[in-house]
Amino acid sequence: MEDEAHQSQVDRGTALARIAQLRETIDAHNYRYHVLDDPKITDAEYDQLLRQLQQLEAAFPDLVTPDSPTQRVGGAPLPHFEKVAHPIPMLSLSNAFNEQELREFDQRIKRATGVERISYMCELKIDGLAISLRYENGRFAQGSTRGDGSVGEDITQNLKTIRAIPLRLRRPVDLEVRGEAYLPKKEFMRINREREETGEALFANPRNAAAGSLRQLDPKITAKRALSVFMYGIADSAELDVRQQSAMLDDLSELGLKVNNERQLVHSIDDVLDYIDRWQAHRAELDYEIDGIVIKVDDFSLQEALGTTAKSPRWAIAYKFPAEEAVTLLKAIEVTVGRTGVVTPTAVLEPVTLAGTTVQRASLHNEDLIREKDIRLGDHVLVRKAGDIIPEVVQSLAERRAGEEREYRMPTHCPECGSELVRLEDEVALRCINPNCPAQTREGIIHFVSRDAMNIDGLGEKVVTQLFRAGLVRGPADLYDLQRDELLKLERMGEKSVDNLLTAIERSKQNSVEKLIFGLGIRLVGAKAAELLAQAFGDLDTLRQADEEQLLAIEGMGPKMADSVVTYFAKPEVAATLERLQAAGVNFAYKGLRQEQVATDSPFSGKTVVLTGTLHEMSRKEAGEKITTLGGKVTGSVSKNTDLLIAGEKAGSKLTKAEQLGIEVWDEARFLEALANVAE
Repeated sequence: MEDEAHQSQVDRGTALARIAQLRETIDAHNYRYHVLDDPKITDAEYDQLLRQLQQLEAAFPDLVTPDSPTQRVGGAPLPHFEKVAHPIPMLSLSNAFNEQELREFDQRIKRATGVERISYMCELKIDGLAISLRYENGRFAQGSTRGDGSVGEDITQNLKTIRAIPLRLRRPVDLEVRGEAYLPKKEFMRINREREETGEALFANPRNAAAGSLRQLDPKITAKRALSVFMYGIADSAELDVRQQSAMLDDLSELGLKVNNERQLVHSIDDVLDYIDRWQAHRAELDYEIDGIVIKVDDFSLQEALGTTAKSPRWAIAYKFPAEEAVTLLKAIEVTVGRTGVVTPTAVLEPVTLAGTTVQRASLHNEDLIREKDIRLGDHVLVRKAGDIIPEVVQSLAERRAGEEREYRMPTHCPECGSELVRLEDEVALRCINPNCPAQTREGIIHFVSRDAMNIDGLGEKVVTQLFRAGLVRGPADLYDLQRDELLKLERMGEKSVDNLLTAIERSKQNSVEKLIFGLGIRLVGAKAAELLAQAFGDLDTLRQADEEQLLAIEGMGPKMADSVVTYFAKPEVAATLERLQAAGVNFAYKGLRQEQVATDSPFSGKTVVLTGTLHEMSRKEAGEKITTLGGKVTGSVSKNTDLLIAGEKAGSKLTKAEQLGIEVWDEARFLEALANVAE
């Protein structure tokens, strides 16, 4: 209310100046977070800045501009996508699949140009969706897909939701820049987990997920998916005052656009091959998918002399990595029941090596996919790792059938509890809707103890299954009633492992409540949503009483999620579980700072902190979690960007370097004092 009262007193001139300042600050933080991956403020502080800007623009709507950070949220759903002609076509690249073809490419370049020593820019080939961004006077004017190269689709509103795309460049230039939109691996996994829980068809790989996200007619759906981009070129080399691909990429970065930092300028085809070998070996370490390497002649004058064919430039080529696919025998199909009741078929295979690992099981997703691909028991099948992440059956090889293969039918009843399986409207998945199904209960406990939830070390899937079969746990609350003598009777549970497990269970009682909210397994509520709920309501008892209107007031909370939360807490069995958890001493309060407190009350807010040495009151991991909750960023190495070093006993080289750089150093006692002051 104070903000609103203050807002009414702000005159237009003051508002204009403050809006300009806020936009500049928010744009800078967007760049640090989404382009440099080096945030300097917490999410809560960022949200506070954005809310201030939203309030000012609401009071002075005529001051809203298309490049304001507030315009990223996505407008009303579109009836369809308009067509966009590319005045300069978006050409595709010709491909090379082996060393000989790359050496032939190099020889063609040398013969055509008469230049013996060619410099090449090597870039990772991002496995995503090609896009074009048009800037006018430095402001984002239009974004489109590649389409057929000559005509694409206008997806401007969807692209505006991608925070790695600046709405305003750092110089007022007219520019058409081209690149690739992609979905990070972690986001791909998160989306598929959610789709599986809701019975939707899974995306086959991150590329399909990125394309599907950008072609949503409702930009708000796109906004919920953490898409990113890498820009790699411009439509016309005359648009920037540079004469090399390498210099152009540097210039794009200086303009505030995101370019890939793994690029390398090399000066021979042998160097190109070395670059390819290195990334073919290390591609799995990236947090995004690549399917090859793009090699471009660096010099623009040579590019212009070489020209293009009707389909592709003569000065560039894409080396495609060998497909990680293999043929093996499908021996059986097993079904598993997840914590939401979704029944998932899994192929049991003759062991086969893919992407350096032995694969014996692969996803079949759902019954519709089995029918569509005509996959039968005993088939020889083509298997690959979808996006080098999830093993999946690509297709059956019907031509190799011997006549003994059999069609597979999904079960009609739950393999765990015997209840009849149902297929809900608009879902492709079969579900067990028995709330007492042991499989769902067991999977729910596995989720409850997982790292992002209650984080109970020593309670992996095998141990949970063992406890479940022994009748010691039937729900999460039972974990807090486990007795030492009961556990010692179990196989492979010695005194030390039992003591460690009980200590981990006891320690989990002190978690901040967002861990518990996520661990409860509320449908559609992920780790981020759990934290938003905890920040907004402060404790679990208050959250339990919230209605849909209160929930929808939280930014990022949609009607389906709000309905899911209200429905969950209305269940009598949930109330009984929560009462037992509370009686056991499990913390129900949010231990972080509420959004309105973070900027002023936390000594760690916006600071980059390094932990070193041995702490006695808590582990370094726990200390790091507390700092992160209080708005700080924890990193592993000391640099000039470090704001604070917390040094425990036997602090070594990190302490020495911090002292050399003049960085503030705290001992454990001062750190604990700061935490205590925040708690007060």
